[in-house]
Amino acid sequence: MDWLTDTKIPVGKAAAEVFDWLQFHGAWFFDGLSVAMEAMIDAILWVLQTPNPLVVVAVFVALTWYLQRRWTTALFVALGFLFILNQGYWEETTESLTLVLSACVVCMAIGAPIGIAAAHRPRLYAAMRPVLDLMQTLPTFVYLIPAIVFFGIGMVPGLIATVIFVVPAPIRLTYLGVVSTPQPLLEAARAFGATPGQVLRKVELPYALPQIMAGLNQTIMLSLSMVVIAALVGADGLGVPVVRALNQVNTALGFESGIVIVVVAIMLDRMLNLGGRK
Repeated sequence: MDWLTDTKIPVGKAAAEVFDWLQFHGAWFFDGLSVAMEAMIDAILWVLQTPNPLVVVAVFVALTWYLQRRWTTALFVALGFLFILNQGYWEETTESLTLVLSACVVCMAIGAPIGIAAAHRPRLYAAMRPVLDLMQTLPTFVYLIPAIVFFGIGMVPGLIATVIFVVPAPIRLTYLGVVSTPQPLLEAARAFGATPGQVLRKVELPYALPQIMAGLNQTIMLSLSMVVIAALVGADGLGVPVVRALNQVNTALGFESGIVIVVVAIMLDRMLNLGGRK
């Protein structure tokens, strides 16, 4: 078998050369992107951390009532936030919510248009599928290496790694929603003289809205699953106490922070579960 390993395909070396080239020639782009991402993160952090925590809780409860129209769900969200305040993880929770909300903004801004374009261009989606598969199956720790190389340490590399891992979900679900629009609906719209833009806005997008919202829900859940991994590159949030508990073998700290992450995930899921709205 030595003859096989002697002719090793230089996958790692080629990747390293690509990253070195990008780092040398694209420094201006990555610096600008870092500034933009940092500004968005700081703005969301300011909104969540400047007011009194109870005011922020009241806003989330009101938003839950507006989306769900169910007092039980609103009560659950209120109790969840009060539990987080009781445990003393408010600052870490707002930092994790900032990472999640930032990832949602970027992923939906990228994923929804790409999903719509892919639904109207089968060849484009066929070409994208291997890339999407690679992005979803490549170990998430691998994303941290180029993120550190291009953006250093902090919230920005954690956000970039999260976006790379999460963005295939809204792309796939938006594509699925648009492409599954019944042909009779499309034919009826075209028969009445609707332009392609009108068909998209008035037929395809309304029909695909449940799938698009499912993509948003998956974006939030997957982003929240990255908080611990993002903490390894200096991102603040609930992942920090988890990593600290792991290093110190601190069962109490790990269990506390882990339960808080679960509570945040369930609250966000219930808030955006529009299928349960009555």
